[in-house]
Amino acid sequence: MGKGVKRKLQKGDITVVDKKIAKQSILGTSLGNAMEWFDFGIYSYLAVTIGKVFFPEVEPSAQVIYAFATFAVAFIARPIGGIVFGMLGDRLGRKKVLAITLIMMAIATLAIGLIPGYSSIGIAAPILLLVARLVQGFSTGGEYAGAMTFIAESTPDKKRSVMSSVLEVGTLVGYIAGSGLVTLLTFILGSDTMLEWGWRVPFFVAAPLGLIGLYFRSHLEETPAFKAMEEEKEESKSKSSLKEIFVNHWKSLLICVGVVLFYNTIVYMVLTYMPSYLSEQLGYGETKGLLLILIVMVIMIPFVIGMGYLGDRIGRNKILISALILTIILSIPAFMLAGNSNGINAFWGVLILGCLLTAFQGTLPATLPSLFFTNVRYGSLALTYNVSTSIFGGTTPLIVAWLVKETNNNMVPAYYLMAVCIIGIIVVAFFVKETAGRSLRGSLPVVEEPAEVEEVLKNPEEALWWEEEVTDNTPRHVKSINQ
Repeated sequence: MGKGVKRKLQKGDITVVDKKIAKQSILGTSLGNAMEWFDFGIYSYLAVTIGKVFFPEVEPSAQVIYAFATFAVAFIARPIGGIVFGMLGDRLGRKKVLAITLIMMAIATLAIGLIPGYSSIGIAAPILLLVARLVQGFSTGGEYAGAMTFIAESTPDKKRSVMSSVLEVGTLVGYIAGSGLVTLLTFILGSDTMLEWGWRVPFFVAAPLGLIGLYFRSHLEETPAFKAMEEEKEESKSKSSLKEIFVNHWKSLLICVGVVLFYNTIVYMVLTYMPSYLSEQLGYGETKGLLLILIVMVIMIPFVIGMGYLGDRIGRNKILISALILTIILSIPAFMLAGNSNGINAFWGVLILGCLLTAFQGTLPATLPSLFFTNVRYGSLALTYNVSTSIFGGTTPLIVAWLVKETNNNMVPAYYLMAVCIIGIIVVAFFVKETAGRSLRGSLPVVEEPAEVEEVLKNPEEALWWEEEVTDNTPRHVKSINQ
């Protein structure tokens, strides 16, 4: 079907989402995401201790770099996991795959807590740590992209940003739980005991958290968009493939890589690198640095939801471009404050970065799924999100830590952020279509109240905005919907 073909939108085409099911979907998916980021968070906040336990032969100044190198290595497995779980998610459904990824993450995290240190088994210790991190990376490859897809497909068009922002609240809650536990244990046990055995405790907590998350996810219903696609007889004969994704959706793939580049660089800079930056580079005590980040993350939660709400009202792209510009302007002042010996000034510096991050957390979980059509959404998003994250986001702590060490310049993180934000402005301004209040690409409209159906029918061209981009290469299920 070409661009000139119009379709008649009918009342039965519009889905009125069940509010109770939508809330359950958000809760179940976000809790699982919180558990995932609890796992990643505790590794990040224990990076200094892990460096001492698994790399004691390395000079102290380089131990944290080795620890972050092990952290970054896991991102090699993320694109592979993204391809495997993404393809399964588009074929078997979002719900089943999200349960699998959660189980794998919990087992791998528990395993890290059980690995003996270098002093006990020598070189086998860091090797086993590496294996566990690779399993974590593989499972995470399907986790976050699947969670974004699931929530985006389960929420009404006009509230997609604010409801999807809850996913990032789950991220913060997971980080808060992880950092809070590490901070509390460090305060109670002291650095020596933490180094001896206390660091293992947070990893042991992953097992029961995984069971709780699995319980909630097992009670989720499949998304309306996926169920609608499965009901198409033609689609049942033709499933998505990597060839279809690369041939028919390469433009969206490149756009997604560009968006994730700046997004995850900022995420990992603020939430993963900052604790070690404060303690190792600026001389803050471990407890003080962790507590400062913890307070900032708590403050960030309402801002994330507020940004999601604002994105639904005025448009997500306006929020994104404004936040990118402000990050360029405020990065140097923020890191100058963070590097101040005055704890209050340091707090304000980290808070500025945290608040800027909330603008992306509140809008991008709704923006990214809208880049792809339904039958390839999970696979395409998982592939591009994880490739971009692995190359740019996950390596941020390692690269920045190395640059700071080599240049002896504590302002390097600010320059790094400014550079990626310039790229971000170009990508969003010229290549990302505004989709606030609109249906997902390739999906029919979804509303919250029956009264909204008539409103949508009055402006079908706006509801089916993506029809303008349909070509003869568009997936078959999209053509069948529009013919």
